Amino acid sequence: MNSVAAPSRSSKSASRNHTVPTIDQVMVEERAASFTKRSIKTTSKIAGLKLSVSMMDLTTLEGKDTPGKVAYLCRKALRPIDAKYGVPSCAAVCVYPNMVKYARKFLGAGSAVHVAAVATGFPSGQFPLRTKLEETRRAVADGADEIDMVIDRCAFLSGDYGKVFDEIAATKEACGAAHLKVILETGELVTYDNVRLASQIAMEAGGDFIKTSTGKVSPAATMPVTLVMLEAIRDYFFATGIRIGMKPAGGIRTSKQALAYLVMVKETLGDDWLNPEMFRFGASTLLTDVLMQVVKTADGNYQNADYFSLP
Repeated sequence: MNSVAAPSRSSKSASRNHTVPTIDQVMVEERAASFTKRSIKTTSKIAGLKLSVSMMDLTTLEGKDTPGKVAYLCRKALRPIDAKYGVPSCAAVCVYPNMVKYARKFLGAGSAVHVAAVATGFPSGQFPLRTKLEETRRAVADGADEIDMVIDRCAFLSGDYGKVFDEIAATKEACGAAHLKVILETGELVTYDNVRLASQIAMEAGGDFIKTSTGKVSPAATMPVTLVMLEAIRDYFFATGIRIGMKPAGGIRTSKQALAYLVMVKETLGDDWLNPEMFRFGASTLLTDVLMQVVKTADGNYQNADYFSLP
């Protein structure tokens, strides 16, 4: 099998002493498609839907974001629907760095809903490293629990893997106690082999999560790409004993899709990853469809989508 070298987590200079397997495109796409064909019965379905909500990072990343809009998003994350349906809070709200202080103020200290900030020159990653690190430190100082950073795809696609590794490692250090999610922007990485290599670099460099996409590039999250990343996490765990989280983001809009992703996680990584500490959905429209399905299952009829306040 052909292989490509990846850097070691223990080295800041990206020494090339790990090999990354090439990806069988036909097999990964066929296996990914198989997860969408599972039959999920009512009891398991409702449990899966509620679990999906608990794993959502409700996201607003628009130029017109305001403190009021962020406060509304936080309120929605804390209580997605009437308490009678037994739906848990979402995992986090994900905002631009300058909106972190407003999210933190609304949620308060110690909230069950975390504050995540996109940083490091989101979505392009084409900022000087010093600027990226300053943005990261400021977001953490303002109350961010998690940083979603973007890798420098220019450096990666140019073969400068050492730069990619070193920037992730430096950002991880700048995060302090905050968790780091590393966004690969898989829609720009061209091949599954590149996705696998970028996943390995991100994990070796210190990322707590690997994440598919910014949501600003098409295609964003897909089942095959996510499977490649899950298998990278599995192999990294077997090699090191370190558990890395996963976050598909962008393009997941229906409860049916969300359940298929959960099946894929369970069958690839097992139950230890079926929790918000290890798996997240990047969501802006997914929540509404999931809540519609919860109400349908509980009450026997659909509510119009307008019944649910859009996040």
